[in-house]
Amino acid sequence: QVQLVESGGGLVQPGGSLRLSCVASGRTFTTYRMGWFRQAPRKEREFVAAINWSGGRTYYADSVKGRFTISRDNAKKTVYLQMNSLKPEDTAVYYCAVASSGGGNYYTHDYYDYWGQGTQVTVSS
Repeated sequence: QVQLVESGGGLVQPGGSLRLSCVASGRTFTTYRMGWFRQAPRKEREFVAAINWSGGRTYYADSVKGRFTISRDNAKKTVYLQMNSLKPEDTAVYYCAVASSGGGNYYTHDYYDYWGQGTQVTVSS
């Protein structure tokens, strides 16, 4: 089975930055796309960003465009989320995910095959 482990979450002041990492390990698998989602209390899980593994095309939710940057290290099977200019509304548990095929939409959580346990990001003064 594929294991995904997120790290880098924590408490940061508004306007600050954090970088999240997600490392995939376990059996060999095909990675078509990796993404980040987040879920705040009492809210649905929402799409944040995604990156195609081969060509590196990126996708972002409107709420994070210009502030967040997704990147990946193919050799390490790791995806990163650099978060700048953080706002209180960014507070959530952030989850990384892997899609093994391209037969779905990058912004839909049902499309992804594997998920991490999440890492808490809290933006507060």
